Amino acid sequence: MNLIGISINHRTSPIELREAVHFSVEEQQQFIAILKSNILKEGFVLSTCNRTEIFGIPKSNHISTKNLFDELIKFKNIDTLKIEHIENFNSQNSIKHIAKVASGIDSLIIGDSQILSQCKESFRLSVNQDFSDTITRKIFDISVRIGKRAIKETLISQGAVTVSYAAIQVIEKIFSNLDKKEALIIGAGETSELAAIHLNARSIGKITITNRTADKAGKLAKKVGGSTIEFSEFKQHLHKFDIIITATSAKDFLVSYDDIKSAIHKRKGTPIFIMDIAIPRDIDPKVKKIDNVFYNDIDSLNIIVDQNLQKRKHEIPKVEQIIEEEIEGFYNWYNTLGIVPTIKSLRSFFEEIEMDELSKIKNKVSDDDYIKLEEMAKRLVGRILHNPTIKLRALAESGEESKAEDHTSALKYLFDLDNLPKNGKN
Repeated sequence: MNLIGISINHRTSPIELREAVHFSVEEQQQFIAILKSNILKEGFVLSTCNRTEIFGIPKSNHISTKNLFDELIKFKNIDTLKIEHIENFNSQNSIKHIAKVASGIDSLIIGDSQILSQCKESFRLSVNQDFSDTITRKIFDISVRIGKRAIKETLISQGAVTVSYAAIQVIEKIFSNLDKKEALIIGAGETSELAAIHLNARSIGKITITNRTADKAGKLAKKVGGSTIEFSEFKQHLHKFDIIITATSAKDFLVSYDDIKSAIHKRKGTPIFIMDIAIPRDIDPKVKKIDNVFYNDIDSLNIIVDQNLQKRKHEIPKVEQIIEEEIEGFYNWYNTLGIVPTIKSLRSFFEEIEMDELSKIKNKVSDDDYIKLEEMAKRLVGRILHNPTIKLRALAESGEESKAEDHTSALKYLFDLDNLPKNGKN
């Protein structure tokens, strides 16, 4: 099977190049049209923040991964992407790579579960653009199954591996229920956004966003169904929040020891949980000395992240075993493709004989007897074809292609299957 592919990813290229080759959905559709016209019979294009990949079956044996690379350069009109910035894949290596991507073990963050849904979207786009056929659809099926099995049967996606997620997991361990809790998020950058999204996904009672740029705070609040508070006023409202998460780029402390001490006093001792995930820190770490203040900074959260990453790495062999099992099943299926037409022809040959012989006696027996004879003839043909079909499939699935071809050729010769009339009659 001549399946080829190229990948520009976090291992091969800096972020500037990955951004330069990123495809929007519209660009994917346009590029697929180009590939279909002169490069690939079938395939797909995957593009995420950390990778852009093109895989497919060439229209001729003269087409290689170099052609895919050249088409990409031409389409994106970039001259900074060089051949050393890509990985090339052929045949079985292609399938194994696609499987690793779908399972999350090839991601920048090991076990990234989002990649599976991104793969599904790329596969769906390929189908919608009429860019998939028998082989790629089977590859899509096993890739999705591998991704699902990896999540279900291993711990590859378990545990926080970003500080934002680690902060939320710590909060979840503290609170059995978040639906009556209020959180203040200071900052509206990527880290703050992730924290807000994770909190919202856990149905927290209320999220309030504050940021130096009010517009950014408003956009994030809208995204998570929260509200905003003026940055110049947020210190006056600290006592209202059970949880404070901060992740800004400020050079000095935004929240002082006295600010938190005053907030705790107003709360009459009700605890405040602080997650300072900024570098440098936004809140004076001395606040951890205040009674009923539970403080974590990025160092303590990074310990959790590192532990979880190690746990995920230990799960990689289990995922690789799943990949091996599914790829073996794929090749068992693929090896039978060559004998399927012969099996169909052989079945048609015997079914035509069955119909011909039944037609000769149809008017010589009663309707009830004819039904019995018809059923018997079908069972007879089924039993005659059972062993040849099973044996041929077994040979093909075992990888003994030469033996399968020999037996297939013998059947074609003995029953003259290549010269069957188009209407199937003998």
